[in-house]
Amino acid sequence: MRTARLRTVHPVLWAGWAALAAGAVLCVIGWYGVSGERFAERQLPYLASCTVPGAALIIAGSLLLTHGRGALAAARVEELYGLLVAVEPADADESGHAAAAPAAVSGDLLMVPGGTLWHRADCPLVAGKAEAVPVDAKLVRGGELGPCPICEPAEADG
Repeated sequence: MRTARLRTVHPVLWAGWAALAAGAVLCVIGWYGVSGERFAERQLPYLASCTVPGAALIIAGSLLLTHGRGALAAARVEELYGLLVAVEPADADESGHAAAAPAAVSGDLLMVPGGTLWHRADCPLVAGKAEAVPVDAKLVRGGELGPCPICEPAEADG
């Protein structure tokens, strides 16, 4: 999954860098041409043929880089989420579809100091972490901690 998605993202990043470089070169050429001419009517061809297209290429390259990096980040998040929720539920029917169930079912609640979520003890985000401590009920009631979207601990558990 990751290699297929990254192969489609890398050309976008390369195209973005190429457009940025070409735009910068055109802007420098346009600036050099304009600076050598005294009269505005002789400067206009340099502006029209180099500086304006160069600026457009810089903007296009910036957009391509932003899109490519966003797509790369989205691909990584999808991959991590797939690894995190790769739990095969026992009540899957014959077609392979399973009822929506949380990835963790333990009744013990944990939190990571400095974190913003509270989790079940067998949640993949805190399982095996030595720094995980039992949830402080005051933090949950005060709204400082929210329930984990992966293990979905119920409010009544806290």
